[in-house]
Amino acid sequence: MIARCLSALAIAVLGTTSIAFADDTAYPSNPVHIIVGFAAGGAPDALARIVGDRLNHDWKQAVVVENRTGAAGNIAMAAVAKAPADGYTLALVPVGNAAVNPSLFPDLPYDMKQFAPITQIANVENVLVVSARSPVKSVADLIALGRSKDLTYATPGAGSLAHLAAELFASSAGIRMTHVGYRGVAPALTDVLRGEVTMMFAQLSTAKPLIDGGELRALGVASAARSRVLPGVPTIAEAGIPGFEAVSWYALMAPAGTPDAIIAKIRNSVVQTITAPEAAAALEAQGAQPVGNTPAELAKVIAADTVRWAKVIHDSNIKIAP
Repeated sequence: MIARCLSALAIAVLGTTSIAFADDTAYPSNPVHIIVGFAAGGAPDALARIVGDRLNHDWKQAVVVENRTGAAGNIAMAAVAKAPADGYTLALVPVGNAAVNPSLFPDLPYDMKQFAPITQIANVENVLVVSARSPVKSVADLIALGRSKDLTYATPGAGSLAHLAAELFASSAGIRMTHVGYRGVAPALTDVLRGEVTMMFAQLSTAKPLIDGGELRALGVASAARSRVLPGVPTIAEAGIPGFEAVSWYALMAPAGTPDAIIAKIRNSVVQTITAPEAAAALEAQGAQPVGNTPAELAKVIAADTVRWAKVIHDSNIKIAP
């Protein structure tokens, strides 16, 4: 009886192992879906399509980018969290969904424990801008002005990284600023251009054409190092706020429980994709710097940013209206 049980167990284990091995080596044998929680045309969608198009070519398998918009990306995250853990449904995850929304939304429809990190695709630089007609010429000018009167800052919505970056800037500089929230980046930038709002943190891919066109003035980039596409603009840390950093990043993640071998295969393919010359050039056009870290390294980034932005949310009393 014991021998029969052991024999059955051995067959089951061998069967499971062979099935897993076959699945890993055959992956992907069906179309892969990358779910993006934001509309077509923005940075998340653009990055997903840059990666998806290349993977489509390399894997000889369809890679479909799906936009499931709403609730600051939370609807898309919830959908991927509930998907089968087989590598065929992936999430393009912005820093906001991974490290901000868990502290911002009291009833988040997903938990980050429901996701397996794959890799960080890219960091997207943010730049502090004012109208080109503004008398403010530098970060030091902005801080000096803020110490003489209350300033305003525009964002594409409460809880966005632009919102958190501005609050971090204000607290670090010791000045007061009033938040002016908009429904999207375009109307927010429009009022900055008009001089109706003092400043804004904007993604470089959106702001650079307006900077190049002489409509916006860049005061500082919010990354640790100067931007390769705006080399003459100092970092905000260089310009007077040591240690300041507010980078938008985007990662690829799968439902928790996805086999490690499949995670590794996706990650290796993505790294090859984002370091290929054509893809790297396309990313740079979005103001994005390729990363391609390991799942463990991505997990550390998420943990550190979750703590960091939770403090800003708490200290600034940022709340999302129900």
